[in-house]
Amino acid sequence: MFSPPRGPVLQTQTQRESPQSPGEWPPWLNRNVVGMGLTSLLSDAGHEMATALLPGFFAVLGLPAAALGAIEGIADAISSFVKLGAGWYSDRTGSRKSVAVLGYALTGAAEALFAIAYGWPLILIGRVIGWIGRGVRGPLRDAMLAESVPIEARGRAFGFHRAGDTLGAIIGPLIGIEVLRVLSRSATDASEPFRIVFLLSLIPGLASAVAFGMLVHETRRKGLRSNLRESMESLPRSFWRFLIGVGLFGAGDYSHTLMILAATQLLSPQRGAIPAAEIAGLLYVLHNVLYAVVSYPVGALSDRWGRRALLTLGYALGGIVAAGFAAAFWRHTTSILVIAILFALGGIFIAIQDALEGAMTADLAPQKEKHGVAYGLTGTVNGVGDLLSSTIVGLLWTLYSPVAAFAYAAVIMASGAVAIHRVR
Repeated sequence: MFSPPRGPVLQTQTQRESPQSPGEWPPWLNRNVVGMGLTSLLSDAGHEMATALLPGFFAVLGLPAAALGAIEGIADAISSFVKLGAGWYSDRTGSRKSVAVLGYALTGAAEALFAIAYGWPLILIGRVIGWIGRGVRGPLRDAMLAESVPIEARGRAFGFHRAGDTLGAIIGPLIGIEVLRVLSRSATDASEPFRIVFLLSLIPGLASAVAFGMLVHETRRKGLRSNLRESMESLPRSFWRFLIGVGLFGAGDYSHTLMILAATQLLSPQRGAIPAAEIAGLLYVLHNVLYAVVSYPVGALSDRWGRRALLTLGYALGGIVAAGFAAAFWRHTTSILVIAILFALGGIFIAIQDALEGAMTADLAPQKEKHGVAYGLTGTVNGVGDLLSSTIVGLLWTLYSPVAAFAYAAVIMASGAVAIHRVR
């Protein structure tokens, strides 16, 4: 049995180019990369177990789509502002690991609050607490990941991490859906099975904090003395042009829980609320399977061919998916196959987006001592976009129609694809 080397490994050019012996781990697949992949697998198993069933829980409680969109947008926005502060703080102190562990613990525990919710305010509180933890850990983990591998393997490392992250997002919903299916047979209260699933999400969620603390190694460095503004102003101009494209796309990139809600609403008239929620949850699993399968290959491909064109393609595909949902509501589609294709394409574009945005951030902000603030800025721009997109899409859905909501998203996401194509 082989095990990955302990700690991040710094390879010389000769070592990087030397052929790999059969049975050996690739040089970039070190302890940190494996540890962060396992941590994200556990964290997403807990998080997505709750997320996949949250729209169905909303339907059972009779809560509106606008509330779900607003909750996701507000939580994402708060998370994003935390990312900027946490990233800069880690650059200033020269240490990232302990704060990242705290972030994973917060995210792992918070969504259990859904189990005692009977309206949207407590769900909002749980989501915000969990997303503060996510905001704290995200830029710190990404900076540590970028610093743990050679530059020419960065796409593969981020792709591997996103694949592990999404494997958890497959396992979690499958467990949640099976528990929901079994418990709903004898439940007198339709919300009770959902509440039990939310409590079960504590197990993998808290285990992720333990895994990060035990497996990930950090080499502390001397902290920067610059303030936040000085750190931001010192970043290259090409990085700021990249953020414009990220922000434009983000303004249309609605939360994917709204895709689950869309499937639930499209299928409910023919199949009933709980069966439709189960099918929508399984379609979300399909979405995450494609995410997991595509993440590593697209990262590896970007190491060879470059990232800009591939990210442009991913953004354009996002616009196509949104246009497809608009057409599905326009034609009152009840075909599971059609909806499944949209979920699959959604998984592909989010895999491209997540793997390449992370790698490009380090490419365009090459100074390691400023990676924290760079990843914090990317996260903040994404989060402001998420606030706009989820809130606007939710309001358009409630006040006008799902067709208007997804049509808006399609146009804005296509604009982001054009902007990112112009980045040099």
